Amino acid sequence: MARRSRKDRRSTETVGGAIPSPHIQRSVPHFDVLDEAPLQQLDQQVDWLIENIGVAFRDDPVALDIWRAAGVMPTGEHGDLIRADAQWIRELVAKAPSQFTQISRNPARNVTIGGNHQVFAPIYGAPFVRDLEKGRRYAAFDDYEKLLKLVYMHPNLHHGGLVICEPTDIPVSKRHLDMVYAQMTLSDKPHLGAITEKSRAQDSVDMVEIMFGADAMEEHVCIMANVNTNSPLLVDRVVSEAIQVYSSRGQAMVVTPFILTGAMGPVSTAASVAQAVAESMMCCAFAQLVRPGAPFVMGNFLSSMSLKSGAPTFGMPEPVLSNYVIGQMARRLGLPLRCGGSLTASKIEDAQAAYESADSMHSTMLAGSNYTLHAAGWLEGGLSTGFEKLIMDADRLGSLGPDAFARDAYEQVAPGGHFLGSDHTMRNYQTAFYEPKLSDSENVESWEEGGSKDMRKRAFERWNEMLKQYQPPALDAAKKEALTDYVVRRKSELPDAWY
Repeated sequence: MARRSRKDRRSTETVGGAIPSPHIQRSVPHFDVLDEAPLQQLDQQVDWLIENIGVAFRDDPVALDIWRAAGVMPTGEHGDLIRADAQWIRELVAKAPSQFTQISRNPARNVTIGGNHQVFAPIYGAPFVRDLEKGRRYAAFDDYEKLLKLVYMHPNLHHGGLVICEPTDIPVSKRHLDMVYAQMTLSDKPHLGAITEKSRAQDSVDMVEIMFGADAMEEHVCIMANVNTNSPLLVDRVVSEAIQVYSSRGQAMVVTPFILTGAMGPVSTAASVAQAVAESMMCCAFAQLVRPGAPFVMGNFLSSMSLKSGAPTFGMPEPVLSNYVIGQMARRLGLPLRCGGSLTASKIEDAQAAYESADSMHSTMLAGSNYTLHAAGWLEGGLSTGFEKLIMDADRLGSLGPDAFARDAYEQVAPGGHFLGSDHTMRNYQTAFYEPKLSDSENVESWEEGGSKDMRKRAFERWNEMLKQYQPPALDAAKKEALTDYVVRRKSELPDAWY
């Protein structure tokens, strides 16, 4: 009989249920690449953009009225260009908190955004999924539910995100209801709300009010929303209306300028960084006009592109540098920072995916990202969510806690003794080796006896086993019924629109 490996013996002990997943409090210093002089130059460029070039708030008369009420008259060809005194914009930005807590229906899963806190969330927005058995395909709601269950069960993912994949078998006009409902019932981790249209954002807020109550929403951040500006220097109606819906209720906005240098921004990193900061500041200022003190996260997705093909590139020097600099600028403004995570252009989980994802995540961590979207599952430049990639990425996102140093064990074990029976070993034997579960460290004979599996195969088996052992978190029956009734009613009111 083949000898059963330590890894096999552990498998049934560490897979079942959702392991507690406190977010990380970093002790590693930020990597600050710029000293004061170039930071001041960037500040000057940002202020110049705000005062002289401006940011357009397009197709939203209400947003323009909000600016007018604050004393700013829109100008420009379309009558929607907002130029403002940069010092005043900075004073508005200063009203946003530097740190806030998003609560969950399970208080043990509350997350703090800002300061030295780091929160990881999965990929967002991919229309395709891929796994080792079925290959690449358009994502369906069944895929969405499976991915959400995996995110819920993995201790290194602290936040559910929202669009882990696009459930393309549900009309666009209704799928936000299914996704938010799934986040609230299949998981008890905090999550994002919909943003693609004002009524969808409002549905998300209404469902959160059912879950938490209006009083809790006045006191706490119960939901966040993530949205991209339409760079360069354009805030379209999707963005401004989302800010109005969420910020008016005191909920948090994550606004991310999506800039590929050479396309949506100049080819020089310094200019694109300044543009991204200016766009973020104008959106944050607008949120403060909607509701002073509204929580706001400064997002960054600044990447390079091939000027031959136009394809995005990941893990390259320019986006790495931009992460570091925008991290400094966010801390300078007193805003929490959002960055991308395990990014790659690779189509499958290969060596390219590994090194591009590692390089991207490394710079994200050193930049001081407080909320890291796309931390796990990203393939194909964000077009595909990989089931195996989700598990492979997430297993690398753990932290080292004080208990890992086992000081009490040293006090119990004499020189030359062993630690097998120490209190520390007994406390931690089930989870002590969770992080390297997918890595193989057996001798070659054991590896061959086990089927000579590579990491993709081990990840495939891992997520399938996790799904078999999934159990939904408890939810108050009355709240679930109220959420169900809301979704049914809203679906009956909405047409089946596929755009």
